[in-house]
Amino acid sequence: MSDPLRPASAPDLVTEAADLLGALRAAPPLTHCITNAVVTGFTANVLLAVGAAPAMVDIVGEAGMFAGIASGVLVNLGTPTPEQRSASLEAVTGANGAGTPWVLDPVAIGALPIRTALAHELAKQRPNAIRGNASEILALAGLSAGGRGVDATDTTDAAAEAARVLAHRHGSVVAVSGPVDLITDGERVLRLANGDELLTRVTGGGCALGAVMAAFLGAARSTGADALIAVAAASLVYTIAAERAAARSAGPGSFAVALLDDLAGLQPEDIAAEARVEAGAL
Repeated sequence: MSDPLRPASAPDLVTEAADLLGALRAAPPLTHCITNAVVTGFTANVLLAVGAAPAMVDIVGEAGMFAGIASGVLVNLGTPTPEQRSASLEAVTGANGAGTPWVLDPVAIGALPIRTALAHELAKQRPNAIRGNASEILALAGLSAGGRGVDATDTTDAAAEAARVLAHRHGSVVAVSGPVDLITDGERVLRLANGDELLTRVTGGGCALGAVMAAFLGAARSTGADALIAVAAASLVYTIAAERAAARSAGPGSFAVALLDDLAGLQPEDIAAEARVEAGAL
């Protein structure tokens, strides 16, 4: 394996991403999700299909304890009830104390004040990864008022500078989802062109990706792989499976089922064969 801190090229990175999928399957990471009520079941099924072990622990008094024993943690702000807000803060404290990698998904922030304030408070705790659409990333960086609810009104490239700012500010890998995903650690940047529009027509299509990122960061913790590679590997696995599922689906309903099947069936060699990645610098 090449030095994970400096992937020499897109092909090298794809190879390392494929290796990480194999490592995840060999030792399923326990993935602790504090996520929104709309997507809990779908997110758990996506994690199972990938090969991870999901746990939806969002109770105050348990969330911090569980984050300390989990392999990776997702904090998703889709439906931030008072209990979930407190559990999120507790989980992040537990994760940081134990060295457990965690992902922040700042769903629909910008115009909505409670989740926006919470997202900024959580971001200060230095998540290993931040995942969102372009409008959410711009809002978290303080450069826009957000999108239309959970839908982006900005392009991925428009959020590139915001992603760089957040990466440097919080020491995070930032993943901006869109027709072409942008992933950066503030210095290196990856553009991933896999995926399908049907992901935007299934509830949880974006939120589940944050959980997959937490699972891959958990696997990377065991292998020593770089966080940028872990986040990219999660995105590639998810979007390649989405392309395969869309090719044999009649619409959103059959797509959601096919996505689970294709996530379960995807092999490391499929990533090497089908990934479309451009690597560079900001």
